[in-house]
Amino acid sequence: MRKAKPKKRIILPDPKFGDVRVTKFVNHLMYDGKKNTSYRIFYSALELVGKKMASEEKTPLEIWKAALEKITPQVEVKSRRVGGATFQNPPRPQRVGFNEEHDHFRSQAWRQDYGRQAGC
Repeated sequence: MRKAKPKKRIILPDPKFGDVRVTKFVNHLMYDGKKNTSYRIFYSALELVGKKMASEEKTPLEIWKAALEKITPQVEVKSRRVGGATFQNPPRPQRVGFNEEHDHFRSQAWRQDYGRQAGC
């Protein structure tokens, strides 16, 4: 067991939008340490969204954030083993507080898995 918790690493915001969530997204998108390639893919995808949805009053970054919020889990479940079967139970109402970083990580992982299964 560890003596102390490891310190949280400070993640710098991305250079174009100044948003930390974009940097985390790009880090999940990255393969083999190719961060510049990931940034290029992300920014070109946002440009494409901006061209296709030019009639929207939202910016492409706001559209991306809204999509990310839609795939973020609303309830966290814990596995509980009862009588040889495993059940997914939500926590008690007193302890419903979510870890926001964990939720964002979970949504990033789901998006990444879906994209790779779809062949993107």
